[in-house]
Amino acid sequence: MIIIILQEERELIIEYGKKLVASGLTTGTGGNISIYRPEEQLMAISPSGIEYDRIKPADVVVLDLDYNIIDSDKLPSSEYSMHRIFYTRREQVRAIVHTHSIYATTIAALNWELPAVHYLIGFSGNKVPLARYATFGTEELANNAFEGMGNYNAVLLANHGLLAVGSDLHLAFNTAEEIEFTCQVYYRAKSIGDPVILPEQEMEIIIEKFKTYGQKK
Repeated sequence: MIIIILQEERELIIEYGKKLVASGLTTGTGGNISIYRPEEQLMAISPSGIEYDRIKPADVVVLDLDYNIIDSDKLPSSEYSMHRIFYTRREQVRAIVHTHSIYATTIAALNWELPAVHYLIGFSGNKVPLARYATFGTEELANNAFEGMGNYNAVLLANHGLLAVGSDLHLAFNTAEEIEFTCQVYYRAKSIGDPVILPEQEMEIIIEKFKTYGQKK
């Protein structure tokens, strides 16, 4: 039997890459996904410029945190440095989802933060902050994304898209989905009038409740 390095992680990236497109969180080859294995200090990340329904496990690139390709003959996503910086500096982050979803990108194009217009913003925290613009695929963008996100679980990338992190890929993907929903609510509410923002005290309650949300192992 042929053993593929980080096979489970690579298969998950393919599965969730298809979900990115099916959920409308990106189009074409846009966006990227990664999973980090701290035991081996290896990162599996989607390859650059390949449609998600054409990616095979061997195409998913395995890198160490010094940018060395450990396995795959494909090039990694151009945003690999934006993934790496979180794995090296935020210990609890084990998966990252980057999207070009339409409503999040619209809010990011306005260079707005996303306020607590709906309680589901709690997947990120009490808001979604905004990171300064930088050219895609650069160390500058990686640094801006990390500094902009701070201790939140999502950040809007100015004139670019959304980045969501989590302790596993399921949580990172859910965060991206719920923040996209919240961006849509905010966009539509702003189109009619001034949305009411949930107070800080209520968001503290919600964030605490989210710690025990769902089916816990």
